[in-house]
Amino acid sequence: MKVVILAGGFGTRISEESVFKPKPMISIGGMPILWHIMKYYLHFGHNEFIICAGYKQEYIKEWFANYFIHNSDVSFDFRNGKNETTVHHSNLEPWKVTVVDTGYNTMTGGRIKRIQEYVGNETFLMTYGDGVCDVDVNKLIEFHKGHGKIATLTAVKIAQEKGVLDIDDNVVKAFREKNANDGAPINAGYMVLEPDIFDFLDGDSCVFERKPLEALACQGELMSYIHEGFWQCMDNIREKTLLENLLKEGKAPWKKWDRGIPNIPDYSK
Repeated sequence: MKVVILAGGFGTRISEESVFKPKPMISIGGMPILWHIMKYYLHFGHNEFIICAGYKQEYIKEWFANYFIHNSDVSFDFRNGKNETTVHHSNLEPWKVTVVDTGYNTMTGGRIKRIQEYVGNETFLMTYGDGVCDVDVNKLIEFHKGHGKIATLTAVKIAQEKGVLDIDDNVVKAFREKNANDGAPINAGYMVLEPDIFDFLDGDSCVFERKPLEALACQGELMSYIHEGFWQCMDNIREKTLLENLLKEGKAPWKKWDRGIPNIPDYSK
């Protein structure tokens, strides 16, 4: 199943670093958060990615263009006045990555609409390029297939200043703004979408989280998969530092490629 990752925004709330690179290319633990997200999906067997790029999209393309040589042992032989390159060993993930320039000012729905030709008539996965979690992706897919609706989003309960969801028996009834001390679930991304979703998207100004998801909710075609584990976005330097510290302490739940899921302490206390 193909994985679509939104990676085209400006990242203005973390401008200390996004002025130089796209937000999904900001590093945690020495590698871009985009790489961490892709590694996580690979853990569940999903290795074909479509990256919806925009702001500084050339940075993403150049990073992947150099990924092979940066992760290989290489000999450069200049002795005969030539550049003879020999690759000895490579440490690469079995990925297929399509990076699409979806426009500089395009909104989230417009970006998804622009990659329709690369998805085709298939169910696909979609998430944002600035958040990590430990949701079981294959159980999420199983849940989606079981209800037969157009869209499933992962919902988490966490103290965030974001739009929240009114949910009744896993059916998303409406979106609304967050109230003070509101414990309602929020949209954490990590979605499963049917190709019918493209019928709800129109033009570069389309904001996926507004009209399309609201229309799906009104039609009873938007379901939520409640995730009670770890989820964290990286909107600012404080959240980047939090993720960095989890990696340093060996307590990063999304880092599943070389360790299991640890118990996460309550950092809010």
